Amino acid sequence: YGGIVAAMQRNLKRLIAYSSVSHMGFALMGLFALNVEGIEGSVLQMINHGISTGALFILLGFLYTRRHTYESSQLKGIAKVAPVFAGIFTLVMLSSIGVPGLNGFVGEFLILLGTFMAHRWWAVVAATGVIIAALYLLWAYQRVFHGEPDEANSSFRELRLREGLVLLPFIGLIVFCGVYPKPMTDVINPSVELLLQHVAQSKLL
Repeated sequence: YGGIVAAMQRNLKRLIAYSSVSHMGFALMGLFALNVEGIEGSVLQMINHGISTGALFILLGFLYTRRHTYESSQLKGIAKVAPVFAGIFTLVMLSSIGVPGLNGFVGEFLILLGTFMAHRWWAVVAATGVIIAALYLLWAYQRVFHGEPDEANSSFRELRLREGLVLLPFIGLIVFCGVYPKPMTDVINPSVELLLQHVAQSKLL
């Protein structure tokens, strides 16, 4: 539902906000799988969602200071005049979609794996949410960054050095958590194991 509502938005800030609803739906699904894979994926999803969505909102803030609008209908061809800005936006957007090799993939994969083990058909239904997320973010990107810039967008300013330095920690975490998530899962796993033991004991009582 969150993904479908996000796909209908033409205001970029609202689109990202509704995408958060979709991502948190995934996190809840992982929790209710009540197995190690699902809960670990849920925790990772919440952490990675904060990284990716935080970076997207920062980028939208930079965009708003340049054009004073979030409406995709008033934005066009930005990749032609600000390729670095567009490239970083692409990376962060792909991490939010859950492309392998970036942080968003790990949590979503574990959630779907855990849910498939517990409730197979719910996992199949929920997988459509991944497809919808790709659709609404790629549509938004196409409308805003592709094409020829009109007069209002032809003077769109490229990303400044200090703005890039603000985004650098987010980019580092997006790549590191996607390529090597083991340090995070090693920290999360003991707590998840204890939680599941507690749940099992509660069922016995």
